[in-house]
Amino acid sequence: MRLKFTKMHGCGNDYIYINCFNNNIKNPEKLSITLSDRHFGIGGDGLILVCPSQIADAKMRMFNLDGSEGKMCGNGIRCIGKYLFDNNIVDNHKNSVSIETLSGVKHLMVFKENNIVTKLRVDMGKPIFEPKLIPANINGEKIINQPLILGNATYYINCISMGNPHCVVFCDDIMNINIEDIGPLFEKNLLFPEGINTEFAKIISKNMIEMRVWERGSGETLACGTGACAVAVAAIENGYCKKGEDITIKLKGGELTINYEESVFMTGNAQKVFEGEIEI
Repeated sequence: MRLKFTKMHGCGNDYIYINCFNNNIKNPEKLSITLSDRHFGIGGDGLILVCPSQIADAKMRMFNLDGSEGKMCGNGIRCIGKYLFDNNIVDNHKNSVSIETLSGVKHLMVFKENNIVTKLRVDMGKPIFEPKLIPANINGEKIINQPLILGNATYYINCISMGNPHCVVFCDDIMNINIEDIGPLFEKNLLFPEGINTEFAKIISKNMIEMRVWERGSGETLACGTGACAVAVAAIENGYCKKGEDITIKLKGGELTINYEESVFMTGNAQKVFEGEIEI
């Protein structure tokens, strides 16, 4: 069977996109593992299916490198927004699009140059602080700047859900962190029954933060949209940044702009790398 695909990325967070309006993909979990392999497959951080929806313009299903299905992907949803316009699935005269996810329907505003979608602004919804809804097996109304001992070190953690679970740790030096060793300690910790995405963040100024991310099921990636949102929210909760102001999050793969007042809004790029067919 030959399968058409499109390779896209947002800030270097790259996925393989498949149009499921006319395709029925069986066992997407296994397909994600196979196609995402950077040596024996197409290569990417996972697989995203662009599906029909009864309540939105389209539905997103995303699968990580290990085949696990995620509830939400901030960089992936921006790419789906662009995909819908690029492939005439939605009216090209529109300036907004809605996408159903396992974390609810998300609404996106599109920005175009020469009638080509280049950036999108996503209403990511309100952050979730209640531990049992993140989920995290930690007592209290919020998990903000709480100490956690892992191995021989103490980390001050901030746990937030942006449709998927995040643990933010503020550091003075993020570049020399051994993320390959530390990331799994967070991801597999029994405090987080569904695993956790972990962000290591450095405050540069009141409007700029640098971060690295360890994503559950994928390892370190060049960018994580929901993670950038969680970092901005955690920075505001700790008094490093102010509500209602644009915060630039610098990731390995590029920059995202986050603004949190009631909802969290994320603005960033979406780019098509190439498209093709593969025998499966």
